[in-house]
Amino acid sequence: MPISGQESLLERAYIDAVEQVDDTDETRVRVLDAAYEQFCRLGVQRSTMEDVARRAGISRVTLYRRFATKDALVAQVVRREFRRYFDQFLVEIQEAETVADRVVLGFVSSLRAIRSNPMIGGLIDTEPDLLVSSMINDGGRTLATVRQFLAGQLRHEQHAGNVPEDLDVDHVAELMVRISASFLAIPSHLIDLDDDEQLAALARRFLVPMLEPPAR
Repeated sequence: MPISGQESLLERAYIDAVEQVDDTDETRVRVLDAAYEQFCRLGVQRSTMEDVARRAGISRVTLYRRFATKDALVAQVVRREFRRYFDQFLVEIQEAETVADRVVLGFVSSLRAIRSNPMIGGLIDTEPDLLVSSMINDGGRTLATVRQFLAGQLRHEQHAGNVPEDLDVDHVAELMVRISASFLAIPSHLIDLDDDEQLAALARRFLVPMLEPPAR
């Protein structure tokens, strides 16, 4: 069951965060709240639309009017969780003083936020195939969205004179995103992903040097 639509969930979530888009449909919000709680308790695969309708206190007909399928409902719940992550990330990143600090903070906070999220972290632990398939079966749109976001941040650093003008920000962003995604998708027996200090040291040793001028 892929959790992707015609546009990347991450792309829509990031746009919502930047534009501060809020959901004004109270019933829809109640359904998403109920679905989030249901999925956290029993997981996505073991939960039914009837479970969500019951928890939200609405009829199945009302639920299906807003979400035609369970896939569509899961997609919107995941999108909202990523929106919350982007909201927090955009606040945290402002606290870092240097571009190196921002790279480290971005790497550590993204892994922490996603892994500690009761729903998305739960999918990673109990239903990894569901989440991984959503990342790799959408033609690369999900990873491309994060890469575009990160490349945009690096271009801002270029314009501010914080990284070399000839740095290939697109390729650097691509590598950083793929490294982060691999840690989320594949368990590590070498790195403790719950240890922020380990993650920060890893980022300083291997990610920050990517910002250095290319070898001549």
